[in-house]
Amino acid sequence: MEFRGLDDWIRPFLECRRSAFHMEVRDSYLEPSESEALRRFLNDEPPPEYDKSDWIQLIQDMTDRGVGVSRIRVVTVPHSGYQRWLLSVTGENVEAGEDIRYIPRHTVPPEIVPSDDWWLFDERIVVFNLSDADGRPAGTGTTTDPGIVTYCREAKAKLWPFAIPYRDYYERPVTAR
Repeated sequence: MEFRGLDDWIRPFLECRRSAFHMEVRDSYLEPSESEALRRFLNDEPPPEYDKSDWIQLIQDMTDRGVGVSRIRVVTVPHSGYQRWLLSVTGENVEAGEDIRYIPRHTVPPEIVPSDDWWLFDERIVVFNLSDADGRPAGTGTTTDPGIVTYCREAKAKLWPFAIPYRDYYERPVTAR
């Protein structure tokens, strides 16, 4: 596994040629750039300027060159404050070309849900999102280990049939049982 710092996170996105898939399994993240927007959302305050233009441009560039960008978010219902906020700001990503889908955690067997977040690039490179002890981003771990790549491909294949497209989920979110 190769460790890459926060300043080198973009390289796999630029080198990707066919597909970039993200598995998200956490109910909250401590992303510094999101802190103020999240705080204001949770306090029912007007949203601040939340600039995702770099990410949106990256997604548009990737899809323009024929790369399919998709993700699954496995979420606990009822949603955490973070996931409620994220659901409210995800439309821009989808409009940029990212296929984002949701799976309520209670609707799938727990043993098929990975315990970590990761990206799968071109079905051959896995990049794990690393966090520090407080949950803040700490870089990435990149591998081409065939066993790990196979595991990630299989996890995606098992979960994809359960995944609800963002627009459908946003309009009719699943409630707790």
